[in-house]
Amino acid sequence: MAMRLLGVPASDPALQRARKFICDRGGISKTRIFTKFHLALIGCYDWSGLPSLPAWLMLLPDSFPIYEMSSWARGSTVPLLIVFDRKPVYIVDPAINLDELYIEGRGNAKFELPSKGDWSDVFLWLDSAFKLGETLDLVPFRQEGIAAAEKWVLERQEPTGDWGGIIPAMLNSLLALRSLGYDANDAAVVRGMQSVDRFAIETADCYWIQPCLSPVWDTALVIRALVDSGIAPDHPALVKGAQWLLDNQILDDGDWSVKNKAGKPGGWAFEFVNRFYPDVDDSAVVVMALNAVQMPNEPMKQQAIARCVNWIATMQCNGGGWAAFDLNNDAAWLNQVPYGDLKAMIDPNTADVTARVLEMAGRLDCNSPAVLSQSAIDRAIAYLRHEQEPEGGWFGRWGVNYIYGTSGVLSALSLLAPNRCQREIERGANWLITCQNQDGGWGETCFSYNDRSLMGQGDSTASQTAWALTGFLAAGDATGVYAMSGAKPALAITIAP
Repeated sequence: MAMRLLGVPASDPALQRARKFICDRGGISKTRIFTKFHLALIGCYDWSGLPSLPAWLMLLPDSFPIYEMSSWARGSTVPLLIVFDRKPVYIVDPAINLDELYIEGRGNAKFELPSKGDWSDVFLWLDSAFKLGETLDLVPFRQEGIAAAEKWVLERQEPTGDWGGIIPAMLNSLLALRSLGYDANDAAVVRGMQSVDRFAIETADCYWIQPCLSPVWDTALVIRALVDSGIAPDHPALVKGAQWLLDNQILDDGDWSVKNKAGKPGGWAFEFVNRFYPDVDDSAVVVMALNAVQMPNEPMKQQAIARCVNWIATMQCNGGGWAAFDLNNDAAWLNQVPYGDLKAMIDPNTADVTARVLEMAGRLDCNSPAVLSQSAIDRAIAYLRHEQEPEGGWFGRWGVNYIYGTSGVLSALSLLAPNRCQREIERGANWLITCQNQDGGWGETCFSYNDRSLMGQGDSTASQTAWALTGFLAAGDATGVYAMSGAKPALAITIAP
């Protein structure tokens, strides 16, 4: 689609190879919902083959279903309530079609949602009812729902023009405004388009869009690395970086407050500006970075840390762990709706985020006014023990994958429960040893998310190797046992029985 929009003919050898690749896998009819959605926008797929998203969903109580979705799904879905209602088709000039990608022929294509043959087919019946209502113009509270979605979108646009600091929410929100007839010169549209431009990188040969930016995460990790390397904690560069982090603490209620009535704001986001979506993972890393720096105004720093730790404490989920953005965001049935075929509609507690919070708790100064309660720590440790994989590692949702998760958990347990969890620490470190490549490094393919038999396997990379070594060092700190492995060419650790 992109190449054709840029004027590359279907006969081009590169597109011929791409066509074969696509058709060998079933063609357009077998693609995901969001691929079909983007094709429908330019008339290369029929809207009838996409699920209905009734706008009256916006009028239901806050907890259902909009705030049962993950923050990223929510930020992308609310504007799509408008787009899916309007079903726009923007014919480009010159017009294109992708009929050659329908292996059954465009005229024979069935524009319908696939059946799974299980209980989730109830969503297909509901979708048929929704579509019938659209056909008969019997959609209840349609305009009220559209107005509520429009208001929601406008309220969540940052002063910088973006939405949530992520491209899907940004593009979908701009599509929603376009579908509603907003002028290209409207202030919200202008700011939105400018924000997309700021996510772009252009060179003499290439132009591409970054999905998101990570300045808070990067700054906090750099500060931690510099302190660990031996730079004085009051070095001007560290103080400057820490002050920038303090200036970017989020003191406004965000979407998390819908389900968390007890918490007061105080976290940090991943991006430059993202008032509605601070996340627990970044916040914990920022706390560790600030804790390591000596600031001219220490009381102010300690108050910022306390505010964040108190917020994190209220974000602990029922399972004992922490999720990234929301509290108890674990309605797994949402992953079965036809619209959610990426299976990423929820944000449950995970081992890697939980481990980051526990590491934060273990690194806080003993005289810090910010502490997690012992009961919260005990619940989280119990959660991590339960989540350990049979092989000894831990799943990592926010990094690839088991090497990342295992490294984080070892870093946490070595600080807070070296004796209580010695067996778990030993098993985790020994599993990492089995993953070392012959070149001395570690790596893991993204396909380990699809096939757990690939856990810990992949070409060596600097980041994966660093994660593994971080886990080994933590395990060594917990057990006091460091050794060189004779079977492997790089540093490894052998845990004594």
